[in-house]
Amino acid sequence: MRAVDRPDRRLTLRTYSHLLGARRIPSEYEITTSQLLYYVGRGFEVRVPVASWYERYQRGSPLGCPDWEQFHDPRATTYSEYTRLQQAQEIFVDGLLQSIEGTEYDRKLAPEWLGVLARTLAPLRYPLHGLQMAAAYVGQMAPSGRIVICALLQAADEVRRIERISQRMAQLRRLHSGFGDDAPSLWLSEPSWQPLRETIERLLVTWDFGEALVALGVCVKPALDRVLRARLAERAVANGDYLWAQILAALDEDAKWQRTWTGALLRLVVGADAHNLSVVRGWLDKWHPPARRAAATISALWGDEPAQVERWLEAEREIVFSGEPA
Repeated sequence: MRAVDRPDRRLTLRTYSHLLGARRIPSEYEITTSQLLYYVGRGFEVRVPVASWYERYQRGSPLGCPDWEQFHDPRATTYSEYTRLQQAQEIFVDGLLQSIEGTEYDRKLAPEWLGVLARTLAPLRYPLHGLQMAAAYVGQMAPSGRIVICALLQAADEVRRIERISQRMAQLRRLHSGFGDDAPSLWLSEPSWQPLRETIERLLVTWDFGEALVALGVCVKPALDRVLRARLAERAVANGDYLWAQILAALDEDAKWQRTWTGALLRLVVGADAHNLSVVRGWLDKWHPPARRAAATISALWGDEPAQVERWLEAEREIVFSGEPA
């Protein structure tokens, strides 16, 4: 082999020299997500006012870890892998929406069920947008590039969910003029939405990185996701809206991954420092009750008894790290 054809081994190794300790060729995920945030170890190049924000709410968070780079997304999600996975999901949901478009599907839905959709679909965009902003903030404050990637892709998932709800609303508007026009007033004043609105607004002013992570990924979002994927989907099937139930199930595939990566991160930090267990428990005690109450109250919009749903949510809490309910 001529010298010009031979790859420069020094250049190749320099690409992932920080990963050589594993004594194997690193994966694409490891290469593209490792040590992306230079400032975490050495600080910002210029002392600007935002530095004190990160000092207080990121480095000063009660949730600490000796090495955040040890976190590994269980799905090993890179941008290319994310787009590949979502392409398949989008094709599926597109097919469901096209099935509605090409038939008399919406004309066959009962007026009572259309009333439920009018009270839920349009206002639902507001709390979902709040969850998107909260995920983006967790990504902004995350002390590791891998956590940043997970949180920002989660924010993208929320945008996808809002978009699909908006598409469904547009379909219903074609048959029912003005469908969803009262969404702002419902969100701001309808009693069933107020506990969720209060909880989302509190979440959006939760500045500490650790608390924002736990409040969003373990308490508020999972509770809302559960009543949407189970209670609302179940009501949709009972009212003959089978395709909307399937769309809800497809969108919940994103939420499953979100719970998985959040759980993996919490297991890491609790395993690294036992003190983190009591810190996380304190946040769970603070955020679980309002999150369950908010999710249960909106289920009243489709005929559920809030107290019964809240008890169901309590029983259905998932395990996100060893020995601790989420």
